[in-house]
Amino acid sequence: MSKRAVIVIDLQNEYLPTGKLPLAGIEAAVANAARVIAAARAAQLPVIHIRHEFAHNEMPAFVPGSEGAQIQAAVAPHEGEPVILKNQVNAFLGTPLKSLLEGLGVRELVVVGAMSHMCVDAAVRAAADLGFAVTVIHDACATLDLEFGGVQVPAAQVHAAMMAALGFAYATLESTEQYLAG
Repeated sequence: MSKRAVIVIDLQNEYLPTGKLPLAGIEAAVANAARVIAAARAAQLPVIHIRHEFAHNEMPAFVPGSEGAQIQAAVAPHEGEPVILKNQVNAFLGTPLKSLLEGLGVRELVVVGAMSHMCVDAAVRAAADLGFAVTVIHDACATLDLEFGGVQVPAAQVHAAMMAALGFAYATLESTEQYLAG
């Protein structure tokens, strides 16, 4: 079996109900992510945290140094766990993530985080394209309502569409319970 790591994508305060970009179901997703992280720590698997900031304050959210840009307490890194700062949607773009994973001998990724339709999607597709085997813990991810062409798309449908697309060719999808039972 190849070495596995858990990648925690952007579970930051900005996505809480008190943040500037609240996500539907974020509390449940974070609770599930915390369980996945705890299991990884117990198994001595690497846990790598990804944290988003906008480099030039181009958005009113994820402002460098702000409380919103901080990782949520429930999934906060433990001492020695890497935190990768990114300024793009894709956690691999312009970051040392790929070289860190290669240096650790990691070939399998377990992904939890936010937002399902943006940063989770981009990282999962990039990881698969780079040759990593990817498992997404679908109930440890969250997103928000979207709109396109006057059509309102509820977060649950956005999330389901993204998970269906990722499961089609890029990742294995599991619930927290399935993953922890495995």
